[in-house]
Amino acid sequence: MSELDFARAQMGLSLAFHIVFAAVGVALPALMVIAEWRGRRTGDAVYLELARRWSKGTAILFAVGAVSGTVLSFELGLLWPHFMAFAGAIIGLPFSLEGFAFFTEAIFLGIYLYGWDRTSPRLHLWSGIIVAISGAASALFVVLANAWMNTPVGFMLANGIAQQVDPIAAMRSPAALHEVLHALIASYQSTAFALSGVHAALLLREPTSLFHQRALAIGLSVGAVMAVLQPISGDVSARAVARLEPIKLAAMEGQFHTERGAPLRIGGLPDITTETTPFAIQVPNGLSLIAFHDPHAEVRGLDAFAKRDWPPVRATHLSFQTMVGCGMAMLAIALWAALLRWRRRPWPRAFLLATAICGPLGFVALEAGWLVTEEGRQPWIIAGVMRTFDAVTPFPALAIPFWIFTTVYLFLAAAVAYLLWHQILKTDVARDDHAGA
Repeated sequence: MSELDFARAQMGLSLAFHIVFAAVGVALPALMVIAEWRGRRTGDAVYLELARRWSKGTAILFAVGAVSGTVLSFELGLLWPHFMAFAGAIIGLPFSLEGFAFFTEAIFLGIYLYGWDRTSPRLHLWSGIIVAISGAASALFVVLANAWMNTPVGFMLANGIAQQVDPIAAMRSPAALHEVLHALIASYQSTAFALSGVHAALLLREPTSLFHQRALAIGLSVGAVMAVLQPISGDVSARAVARLEPIKLAAMEGQFHTERGAPLRIGGLPDITTETTPFAIQVPNGLSLIAFHDPHAEVRGLDAFAKRDWPPVRATHLSFQTMVGCGMAMLAIALWAALLRWRRRPWPRAFLLATAICGPLGFVALEAGWLVTEEGRQPWIIAGVMRTFDAVTPFPALAIPFWIFTTVYLFLAAAVAYLLWHQILKTDVARDDHAGA
């Protein structure tokens, strides 16, 4: 592996690790607030216990997310110094605002954690709401920076130097709206389905546990709504990518040749040598219809661009297919859950098993979607402005920090899993039943 490969691998590993905590930091406080609101409204102590335990999980994941986010901040400067030198003045504002949102979240999370018996119920609930809003704001500002990297605006380029910088315009880049919408929905969906999967699995072992029943009900309620909204968001994103990043769309769909009435490809393995996508199931006119709402619209293929500007086609395509496949599986679970609730049926074992199996798919889809965004922009770190190769540090021996950070992340992942199990999920069934009595 080259130094560039190690730099990209280290950044990719850090992002893959951090994005899980970022997503949970957005969604878990919202679920925590819903549980407390239900508890205050109904007088059901199980909901309040659920809010307490989810608040502990929020604190644990917030702490680890803060560590991994700090590491990412250093890596941006150390691994990609030329990128930061060029882009710092342009997109520094959203990172600064993210810092304010982070500190706001930390302050009110402290009030929430230690204010159960020290503040009024209304003040305590509002502190949780502010935590949820701050978490979403943090994600929004970071995604705005990423959207700018995909569709850079807010500056004039003269002799390779950014001039007439407008940070506000940079935050309002053309990709901002659909990326923020897609990312926030994905955060709520992935976290809600992960929680639903865990509690569904535990209900298979403890079918009378009110704690897991209440948790599953909240998780599925939020997850089902997001599973329905996400395809709508995906439609908005597809049309935006077709207009703003046509080469990314071509790589996502394995579309090598420009054509009208382009087919939608399901599956397949793109082959850049033959410029075909064998083994794909093709839906006639499907891509043109989805991307332009016109079954006969022209879709630009990879052949419309210089080959040196092609992203990694196979990786981008497979990541996109993985994201969509996981999304469809979660949508099926959501519709099944809605049907059971409409018929007022208890959760059957088959449904609980399916929900437990599909629980991790939200995070799989989240990681795959992030790969689509990042791999689809390559070989550019700033689309059309700076290539990734030109942004990397000249410092040698990048393999050493890569393996060190890999070991650290594995240790942190194990520690987080242990803490979450003992602080949140390891319940006392007798206590649950007593609390709901």
